[in-house]
Amino acid sequence: MSFGEALQAQYPHALELAEFVSRSYHALGLLGFNADNTIASISVCRDEITRPAVDLVNQTWGEAFNLSSLAGLFFCGKTAFHAAEHHAPVVGGRERYLFVGFAHIGIGPGGEIGLVRRPGRAEVSGACGALIGFEKELQREGLKTDLDDDDLEFSLLRRRLAKKIPANSTPGLIDLVRYSYEAIVEDLERMIELTVPPDRADCALLTGIQIHGPQHAEYLWPGKMWARCGGVEQPVSI
Repeated sequence: MSFGEALQAQYPHALELAEFVSRSYHALGLLGFNADNTIASISVCRDEITRPAVDLVNQTWGEAFNLSSLAGLFFCGKTAFHAAEHHAPVVGGRERYLFVGFAHIGIGPGGEIGLVRRPGRAEVSGACGALIGFEKELQREGLKTDLDDDDLEFSLLRRRLAKKIPANSTPGLIDLVRYSYEAIVEDLERMIELTVPPDRADCALLTGIQIHGPQHAEYLWPGKMWARCGGVEQPVSI
């Protein structure tokens, strides 16, 4: 199986990352969002290979507020949301916020799930590394939900994904990435409901899964996307 075949099988309708960012900017522009009147916030994995997504969001929307943690999960809560929102431009008496959240995964040239090559390293490595580590731990020790003060984010990752894992199952990487994506959507939407005042602010959500391909190719599978303007929510299509 080739990379392209694996990409189509696992993430149909994935776009090149730059195309996704360009199309979504145009779609949100039709609803009144642009780089001059909107502050973007982004949650992606801490892995350096997610940086192309961050860079493109910054280049397109201006410097984004950083919400990121391991696997792209969102742990910084209401305080971070309130901080980002207080940084938003006020244009025509309204604020506008864009929230971006991506899980991520590598796919090798032969369709190998989780495989990625990093510059300067002869051996292959994996992405998402945190989820691969979690997968191995599940296989070896089962699910643990204790809090390790020396490994807080990974502890929180375990606890958050424990809510998604069916009882008596040992999910593989594809499933864990999907659970992470679902958790990102759920948690960002909850924070929006808790913190965004619809009487004075419009907001939009862009989510998906970032896919790292051979020779540094970057793709994005579009997930849940919507905009809320004047308190009315509508889907965003690209």
